[in-house]
Amino acid sequence: MPRATVDEATSARLRRQATIASISVALVLVLLKVGAWLLTGSITILASLLDSAVDLIASLVTFLTVRAAIKPPDRAHRFGHAKAEPLGALVQAAFVGGSALFLIFESVSRLLTPRPITQETVGIVVMVIAIVLTSVLVLYQRTVVARTGSIAIKADRMHYLTDLVLNLSVIVALVAVSQTGWLWLDPIAAMLLSLWLLRCAALIVRPALDLLMDRELPADERRRIEAIVRANPNVVDLHDLRTRDAGSRQFIELHLEVDGTITVDAAHDICDAVEADLRAAFPTADIILHQEPAGLDDLRLDRVIVQDNT
Repeated sequence: MPRATVDEATSARLRRQATIASISVALVLVLLKVGAWLLTGSITILASLLDSAVDLIASLVTFLTVRAAIKPPDRAHRFGHAKAEPLGALVQAAFVGGSALFLIFESVSRLLTPRPITQETVGIVVMVIAIVLTSVLVLYQRTVVARTGSIAIKADRMHYLTDLVLNLSVIVALVAVSQTGWLWLDPIAAMLLSLWLLRCAALIVRPALDLLMDRELPADERRRIEAIVRANPNVVDLHDLRTRDAGSRQFIELHLEVDGTITVDAAHDICDAVEADLRAAFPTADIILHQEPAGLDDLRLDRVIVQDNT
């Protein structure tokens, strides 16, 4: 899972810019590919057109969900609105999967009723332009994901990564059909591309579900949290460690066990010191600590601090 490395204001700005760039590129590609499909009649170009149309819809969904996710917490949403992003990612996965199934149907139809392809050169030129535009966008999105940890933009980027493969495949199919005259190559290539789209949809679903289901942070990061807490000499022990990831934010909750004979002020100072150490390691995290006297004998205590949750 990507981890945010910038403050929330910068993260919000970067995510807004990335969604606007994505919508702009998708719109240009849809217009170009509509023209190329009408001129060539190629089913593989139709596959690429459908994918770009889905990208445009998905980018609009990303724009709306990111706009919702970057809203600060309010009285009705005390933990923020970050789950809007994985919801948007699931919507994107549904669009990708639906377009892949439609493409499979169209490919079978074209296999049964072959149609000639015309003006292959126009199609190839359009695909080259699409590759250049998509490559620039993917590189930009990669930077934004690395800095913000946005799951929605990560899902959007995966669409455009598949576009690179898809557009290259379209060029190969067009060249092969023009050189051999084998019309069946066009729908076969489109069918293979649809299977690739289904795989990409599945890859989007898993991390989105992890965020929606409040999956714990990875075991190595939870071990790191435990080590930071135990490094404070005034901490006797800890229990009830709970974490979750919201992409651009993390949530860390735990109970500190301190010497029961010290004053409340002293215990509070220890808590502040541990919180400062944790925040230095996890600058975008929401941290909630509760101090208790060491040695409590309660069966409800969760003494299993870290276990692998893969």
